[in-house]
Amino acid sequence: MDKDELFQQFVRFTTSVHQVTNDMTKEIRIENITTVQYKILEFITVSQPVTLSEVSECLHLSLPNSSREVKKLIQNQLCEKNIDPNDRRKFEICLTEKGTSLMNKVFEQLELKFQERINNLTESELKEIQEAIHIIQTKFLA
Repeated sequence: MDKDELFQQFVRFTTSVHQVTNDMTKEIRIENITTVQYKILEFITVSQPVTLSEVSECLHLSLPNSSREVKKLIQNQLCEKNIDPNDRRKFEICLTEKGTSLMNKVFEQLELKFQERINNLTESELKEIQEAIHIIQTKFLA
């Protein structure tokens, strides 16, 4: 196997994933929520509880920018800080009920777009995609 070609294929794949994600989410508009704040909410939704450092690292934001944006989300009652009882300097960030409800509505919209994209695929093709995702998650992301 040509590992250089595999790497090039990987780069094309990750670029495509980013493009599809952008295409599927670009029309989602949430009142009083910026694109950066939406990305933070999306990350918290799939990874909660998270730390401020994890938000910063995952979204390529500076720690001060992450802190400022999370603070705005807390003020909008979309997420909350849970302080570690053993170390009051540490805290985790989770969605509130309001944040969970909002993101559930957003994910319903995304699921409709996803269903449109896979609507014409056969059962066999869907199984292939499911297996490919499973392989990538277990062999590469673990």
